[in-house]
Amino acid sequence: MNADGLQAYLVTEFPQAFGSGRPHRVVRVDAAGVSLTLEASEEHLRPGDTVSGPSMMGLADIAAYAAILAAIGPVPLAVTTNFSINFLRKPPPGLLVADARLMKLGKRLAVCEVGLRPPNEGGDPFAVTGAEELCAHAVTTYSIPA
Repeated sequence: MNADGLQAYLVTEFPQAFGSGRPHRVVRVDAAGVSLTLEASEEHLRPGDTVSGPSMMGLADIAAYAAILAAIGPVPLAVTTNFSINFLRKPPPGLLVADARLMKLGKRLAVCEVGLRPPNEGGDPFAVTGAEELCAHAVTTYSIPA
């Protein structure tokens, strides 16, 4: 699936998170993986004016799901079987980028790595310069139905 196809699929299947006026967006699909963004507004914040852990976990899980769908096509019943996240820094409100890549894609299981970061200094979520420090790092395993 390409970025437009993946975005359209997610708008249809997850209208609560994707689509017009919603906080999540697919911004990149290529051989290296996928990138999604979350526009972290007031509802995604915790005390201390930072993005909440549940919001970051949700973004990481959605990004892993998107990476898997980009590789195997629309499989709505692929589900998370394991999820581990390390919170590294407090991200500020605003745009948060999730870069997901498949580590292993098997017949029944997929393992994905996701890094969460603010956009680069120019604000471009597509460009990863290496200067952005990760806010969180997650590893997920998904079960793929027969």
